[in-house]
Amino acid sequence: MSQSYEVQGIIHSIGETTEYGNNGFTKREFVLKLTGENENPTYPNHVALELIKDKCSMMDNYNIGDEIVAQFNLSGRLWSGGGKPEKCFTSLQAWRVASASGQAQAPTSDDRMAPQPPVDDNQYDDIPF
Repeated sequence: MSQSYEVQGIIHSIGETTEYGNNGFTKREFVLKLTGENENPTYPNHVALELIKDKCSMMDNYNIGDEIVAQFNLSGRLWSGGGKPEKCFTSLQAWRVASASGQAQAPTSDDRMAPQPPVDDNQYDDIPF
């Protein structure tokens, strides 16, 4: 299991959930403008994170401009093909998202707009690495 990281920021954009391939793999990307005591607002950092599979709905209760805390794992893979040089792809896979005020959001399909209780950290810990 890889180490988990945490980042706080203001939501800059939220992408749509996209399905890839024939096996139903889904992914949703969002971008945060980082905030916090170590961030310099004069030179803002924007970071893209992704949600995969059943985690895609975690952004449904948030809007651009909301400040959140996201917990994520680093994920990377190598690719080579077509006679091209090997390339490394790295992604930040979020597995927990909470309002910066402390209210975690884990919406269900039946109750997406109601406030949700804090989420158990292990509830979303099914990432296969």
